[in-house]
Amino acid sequence: MNNFQLEKTADGSFTFFSPEFGEAFHSRYGARQEAEKKFVEPTQLVGKAEQPAVRLLDICYGLGYNTGAALAALWAVNPSCRVEWVGLELDKRVPSSAIAHNLHLDWPKPVPDILAELANSGQVKIPTINAELLLGDARKTIQVLVTAGFEADAIFLDPFSPPSCPQLWTIEFLALVARCLKNKGFLATYSCSAAVRTALMAAGLEIGSTAPVGRRSPGTLAWWPARENESIVGKRSELRLSEQELEHLQTRAAIPYRDPNLCDGADVIRQRRNIEQQQSSLEPTSQWKKRSAADRSIANKNNQITKVKAE
Repeated sequence: MNNFQLEKTADGSFTFFSPEFGEAFHSRYGARQEAEKKFVEPTQLVGKAEQPAVRLLDICYGLGYNTGAALAALWAVNPSCRVEWVGLELDKRVPSSAIAHNLHLDWPKPVPDILAELANSGQVKIPTINAELLLGDARKTIQVLVTAGFEADAIFLDPFSPPSCPQLWTIEFLALVARCLKNKGFLATYSCSAAVRTALMAAGLEIGSTAPVGRRSPGTLAWWPARENESIVGKRSELRLSEQELEHLQTRAAIPYRDPNLCDGADVIRQRRNIEQQQSSLEPTSQWKKRSAADRSIANKNNQITKVKAE
């Protein structure tokens, strides 16, 4: 339907494949699992369920899985939790197709009804949730939220990959996204791209790695360091970037995507970054990968020699 190819993922949930971007909307290891493990759990939403209200921002709403998982988690703890929700989505056909394929029915009530209404009318106003789905270029709709002073307890950043959709990973766009994050809120994304992490840090956020889900690469969690709360203190060790991740941030891969006027096309943004990378004095990423692999090989050999001597 609407050129979106339905695909079953490893955890039994379904996703769409987008021919336009050449990517699936979710990890093939599990669409629902990705929503829960990459977005809902890292942002510590369950711990906020007893607040008078919880604010959520879902960037690239898509099939609605991240929002569905978030609402289910919050209301499992506190069915009366009031949710203030905003979603950003370019293509209304995506959530509409998800509803047409009944991909929302596995969530507990009243989540399926809410997802269906969002797909149909773009708004839900009931005692437990005030929700609005903003359609259009997220680079424009995010400015509406900034102007309105909207600040979220949790932000789900879930566009297609940076090479495929650089428009929503630029240093300028992520600076606006950061302005929509509460003092004690968390931003979560599946991406561990060095360019994305650099852009988040340029916005003033501190970053950490989240656990891999179905693959080796981790996700990224971001928060305001100067306004830190106790919920992050005990998690510093598990969120800390590895030595390899830190080194990656010192290579040309960490040069961010730029879109000064928030209106350039993907090709222009990619070309701008390519030129900046070519002119950079930072170590080429390919060279770093070879050197890093060689260093690890030597370290492994030394460890084996040490182990043999010890035996």
